[in-house]
Amino acid sequence: MAVVEQDMSGLGCAALSADEMGDRAAEAATFLKALSHEGRLMILCHLSSGEKSVTTLEELLGARQAAVSQQLARLRSEGLVTARRDGKAIYYSILDPKASAIMALVYEMFCGPDLAKPGTVDLV
Repeated sequence: MAVVEQDMSGLGCAALSADEMGDRAAEAATFLKALSHEGRLMILCHLSSGEKSVTTLEELLGARQAAVSQQLARLRSEGLVTARRDGKAIYYSILDPKASAIMALVYEMFCGPDLAKPGTVDLV
């Protein structure tokens, strides 16, 4: 009896076993929870254009150093951003390419100039 290979590329999640789907869902939920804060989204948005110091992020966000540092610590603990020290200054940049990709999508969906009107998204 011949074994026939099926093209599973168009099946999306249906191509995954229940266990694998559960693992991926848990990973996605953890990732999305890390993003589910306005301050963290704004930080990632600013970091999308390149490395920024904590002081620069404070100024861009109009936020106190403690609040910015708290959100950066969460993003760093989730592996989404990385930090480097230069003298007394600490500079942050996006580490996880998924974070860059999701920020591009968030920008397109919620901030892009091509939106017809606030609150609507054309998914076609």
